Amino acid sequence: MTNTLISDRDRFAAQHPEQRIALNGRDWGFLDIGTGPALILMPGTLGRCDIFWQQISALSDRLRIVSMSYPGTGDVADWANDIVAMMDHLDLEKTSILGSSLGGYLAQYVTGQAPDRFERLIAANTLHSVAGMDQRLPYALDLDTTPIDDLRAGFGKGLNQWRADYPDQSDLVDLLLMEVGGRIPEMELRSRLKVLKAGPELPDPRLPLARIFTIQADDDPLIPPEMRAAVRGRLHPSAAYRFLSGGHFPYIARPAEYTALLEQVMGLAPTTTHEWGKEAERTL
Repeated sequence: MTNTLISDRDRFAAQHPEQRIALNGRDWGFLDIGTGPALILMPGTLGRCDIFWQQISALSDRLRIVSMSYPGTGDVADWANDIVAMMDHLDLEKTSILGSSLGGYLAQYVTGQAPDRFERLIAANTLHSVAGMDQRLPYALDLDTTPIDDLRAGFGKGLNQWRADYPDQSDLVDLLLMEVGGRIPEMELRSRLKVLKAGPELPDPRLPLARIFTIQADDDPLIPPEMRAAVRGRLHPSAAYRFLSGGHFPYIARPAEYTALLEQVMGLAPTTTHEWGKEAERTL
């Protein structure tokens, strides 16, 4: 049976191959697509830059979207410096940034370090602190010496449990299993895990509250309710977007609603029938 998500992603990847760039000595992947106000997209642990293909396809006629794949070395501070270096390379004086999960932590860090370079922060399905991260699997493992097959198998176990709980998202699980099964190379996968395990505490938010937004999902298996509340409590977003369903990957599971959300945040004319409303907490 055809997996339409994988087929669509592969078609997009063939049309838009990942480019490579050295930033401060680290090898990053990226896509730079579209015209208009700039938006940087930072994926989570299980995504490359094309994981946002549905949003890029829907919005690149109105936004310049720079989506990035992580290198195999560096830490949160290094990666934040690299994002700013990427902006300089692309002649982007200012940009909005959306980070999901790991990317959301990094986005909070870089906007706290260089607030004058960012129009908006969109912190999605992410965490507020790495305190205690080194006590949780897989972060509790020795991430340099644990066999890569064991790390990949651990992710696979969690993803297949998600499939059992939400069988209608089986296509999404298969796509993510491809990512963790080898589409993300070993050193890049290890690096993503190590960055959070050894991550610094976040600097205070320094953007005006009107330019800060959060995205969360009620059924996110990785970000529990108390952590979602802590993210909102830390950031005090002007709008807190809440998916009633969508798990940890609502940009894949509910792409039309995610696109409508980004249209609203970025001040674009709506192209879908999905209405997020104008309340402080917006739910679909």
